[in-house]
Amino acid sequence: MLLINAPAEPAEDAPGCDFEDWQAYDKTVKEAGIFVTGHSLADLVTATTVRVDRDGQRTITTDGPFAETREVLGGYYVIDVPDLDSALDWAARCPGSRGGGSVVVRPIAAFED
Repeated sequence: MLLINAPAEPAEDAPGCDFEDWQAYDKTVKEAGIFVTGHSLADLVTATTVRVDRDGQRTITTDGPFAETREVLGGYYVIDVPDLDSALDWAARCPGSRGGGSVVVRPIAAFED
């Protein structure tokens, strides 16, 4: 999984990306046959955070920005590649890795029934 983190406040001097960059990357991932799924997330102000107590009861619900952070999760891709090096190559090509952003590469956990 490629977790795309955008800087909370983009750096003025860092080269960013635009909508066309995302369209091109999306097309390339799909044409390469590695795309499994992916989505962009709505703006951070639409987020709601839920916390529960030890008994699993909801105790706190917070609307809007919920964490003091320097990065914001903006979306993700799930890709099917043969190894970590391939995943890292695709992450480096992702427009989200530019302009002070980052792409976190994590495998999907597989659990046996």
